[in-house]
Amino acid sequence: MILKTTALILGASAAVFAATPTFSKEVAPIVQQRCQSCHRPGEAAPFSLLDYKSARPWAASIKEAVQTRRMPPWFADPHFGKFSNDRSMPQAEIDTILAWVNGGAPEGNPKDLPAPVKFVNGWNIGKPDLVVSMSQKYDIPAAGTVDYQYLLIPLNFTEDKWIQAAEVRPGNLELVHHVIAYIRPPGSNWMKGAQPGVPYRPGKGENGPSENLVGYAPGTPVDPLPEGRGKLIKAGSDIILQLHYTANGKPGVDQTAVGMVFSKSPVKERVFTLAATTNKFVIPPDDGNYEVRSSFEFGADTKVTMLMPHMHLRGKDFLFTAVYPTGERQVLLNVPRYDFAWQLIYKPEQELIMPKGSKIECVAHYDNSANNPHNPNPKAEVRYGDQSWEEMMFGFFDVAIDANKDVRSILPQRSPEPKPAALE
Repeated sequence: MILKTTALILGASAAVFAATPTFSKEVAPIVQQRCQSCHRPGEAAPFSLLDYKSARPWAASIKEAVQTRRMPPWFADPHFGKFSNDRSMPQAEIDTILAWVNGGAPEGNPKDLPAPVKFVNGWNIGKPDLVVSMSQKYDIPAAGTVDYQYLLIPLNFTEDKWIQAAEVRPGNLELVHHVIAYIRPPGSNWMKGAQPGVPYRPGKGENGPSENLVGYAPGTPVDPLPEGRGKLIKAGSDIILQLHYTANGKPGVDQTAVGMVFSKSPVKERVFTLAATTNKFVIPPDDGNYEVRSSFEFGADTKVTMLMPHMHLRGKDFLFTAVYPTGERQVLLNVPRYDFAWQLIYKPEQELIMPKGSKIECVAHYDNSANNPHNPNPKAEVRYGDQSWEEMMFGFFDVAIDANKDVRSILPQRSPEPKPAALE
């Protein structure tokens, strides 16, 4: 009887051991798909997950992050809308990782490893057709506030170019808060006094940018466009870099670059970034749920292909709602827990058709109380501003329109030309 009981126990133990997932066979494919775009050398994440040796010391942290759904970062309320770029981890994958860690995080047989993902010299868009960069390094001080820096980079295009993918590669991930690469079209007087490569501050009365090409902020994924769509850079245009640095106690240097992939097939639809935004707000001290609203009305039938909320450290939640000419309302995106550290985009699984007269309405809430651990100063009155301790309210969205159509046609007749869509 004792022998039989012992055999049963040993058999059960063997079954449990055999069922324990290994890194090589079960965990590595999940890590490749969900984690390695950030968790590799040269990217924003604090440690690499490219192989077992680098991942094993972080097993307990990985368990906590996936169990609480902090990682991969994804903040869309699943009750509203479906998104083609949903980064959330299915429960089955979470269970696999938990079983792996609870079972001692074994490596398994390296022969079971999937083929490694090929990253092209750090570029997530693949090999760029063109790379432009700051002509000289910029010195960042160890302390103090660094004003936004603007740099002119001539492109010298003699013909119009359609861009299918673009990416910003910061030269110093620790000190670069964000970068926006704007397109300055020919004839614009924005930064007309700027010299190539020399930091410049636009003066009052200068027209601002009309279009952004691509931006960088921690957590913002690259977003190549599908075949048949592109962003337009007209002949004679320049790139203007807006650079925001944050001092962290030690000096450093930055030399940011921008890579571009040209469209290889005819472009039928032009992609353009707009925003429902306002700067007319004052957040009172100690207010834990201050509300700000904005809206944008479409002057023509339009496709919306991407949504992106943007606030700063006091941002709490953000809601996008479509209001159709019939009066019908549809929640497009609800972000109940906004996180300034992760500037995510949300791409509807089915593109949104916005008939003429439709509106996108945005509602944001801010936590300016002591309960917000990221709040720089709960006793401060907070207004719109560039720096992180100030606030912003942008409901960004991408539209896709006929390539031959004037972008201004989708705006209401009473509206001025498009406001710059700037991630600041």
